[in-house]
Amino acid sequence: MYLADSRNGSGRPEGDGARWRTRGVPGTVFALGAVSLITDVSAEMVTAVLPLYLAVGLGLPPVAYGLLDGTQNGVAALVRLLGGHLADRGGGRHKAVAAVGYTLSALCKPLLLIAHTVPAVVATIAVDRTGKGLRTAPRDAMISLAAGPGRRARAFGVHRAMDTAGALIGPLAAFGILQATRAPLSTTGSTSAYEAVFVVSSCAAALGVVVLLLFVPRARRPAGPVERLAREPRLRDFAGLLKQRDMARLTCCSALLGLTATSDGFLYLLIQRRFELPNQWFPLLPLATAAAFLLLAIPVGALADRVGRRATFLAGHMALLAVYGLLAATPATTVAVVPAVLILHGLFYAGTDGVLAAAAGEAVPTVQQGSGIAVVGSGQALARIVGSLGFGAAWSSWGERTAVVLAAAGLCLSLAVCRVLLSPRTAPVRTRPPGSP
Repeated sequence: MYLADSRNGSGRPEGDGARWRTRGVPGTVFALGAVSLITDVSAEMVTAVLPLYLAVGLGLPPVAYGLLDGTQNGVAALVRLLGGHLADRGGGRHKAVAAVGYTLSALCKPLLLIAHTVPAVVATIAVDRTGKGLRTAPRDAMISLAAGPGRRARAFGVHRAMDTAGALIGPLAAFGILQATRAPLSTTGSTSAYEAVFVVSSCAAALGVVVLLLFVPRARRPAGPVERLAREPRLRDFAGLLKQRDMARLTCCSALLGLTATSDGFLYLLIQRRFELPNQWFPLLPLATAAAFLLLAIPVGALADRVGRRATFLAGHMALLAVYGLLAATPATTVAVVPAVLILHGLFYAGTDGVLAAAAGEAVPTVQQGSGIAVVGSGQALARIVGSLGFGAAWSSWGERTAVVLAAAGLCLSLAVCRVLLSPRTAPVRTRPPGSP
């Protein structure tokens, strides 16, 4: 583990930069990556079994799962704005706000042990997503501030690679626990095997909070005159961010593409049902996605720093379009296509997740990193609410294949529009925040 020295805002001890950097990535990024790795083990253990738990254990239909998935994303998106705003106030409270978010999510994991009805599960997940929303923008702002302008995408790639290592371990742990319990998974109302997963997930979530408090330094940002606001940031300043041409285009495109990016849960349920995979193998489906993301996040991030983060973001969605094409055109008997689908899904995340945060970081002043990243990420997440609801409704009404075809058609149209909006950039990056002298 790389530990960050609290004496230096970049996570690097004074005079010892070479030892604390790996190809220009500060120690703060590695420390935050360790927190995300541990937390993602906890989160992905639950995520890996939650669709099956709801669909089989509690008998939830696809359209209802779409509503639940949309609610999760919506709560996180709205709270993300608040998290970004609070983090930018008081000279930068990024670590404090992130700690509250991580703690809130950790406290929710044990509640899944007593949530045996759909409303109870919905409420518990909503609180968990509140914690996720609070921590996301401050955490990404700390990464952006530590890395600096020239290597942001690479730094985000390192963080996302470590985060994805947790996503790789989490489903494996869930699979092992389900196998060890030997409890039935195909009978509605049988939940004991899932509860064992929730217990282990709770312990991992608590460990992530401890690592954050002990090893991640408080973010410090440059204090030059251009970086100072004339007043404390206000919630209404979000509207001012969207008046900046660069930010408006990026937010519009992230939301437009978010409408056509179906949730991971839907994708894995679609694969499992279309190719008739056994329920016991369901938690393993995210592994190929996570493995591809883990291997590609750093090189794709470095590539984005060289060729352009926006172009890389659009290219990542081309990989998602290939996923839709394979699912729509491949016969149900061709199970061999499943690994290719999941690897392309990982490539989609490598080209979009951290790259979008890095693009948002370069479009706003240093003093508004939390707010800027929150605006772009929230626009994308809110759009996915509509996308999840639409995909679930289309699946329930016309079948899985039609739902995939409609998503692919929408993605093609969105990519055409976004290519015009994002290429080439005609507006320079604003360096003076609104309200500065």
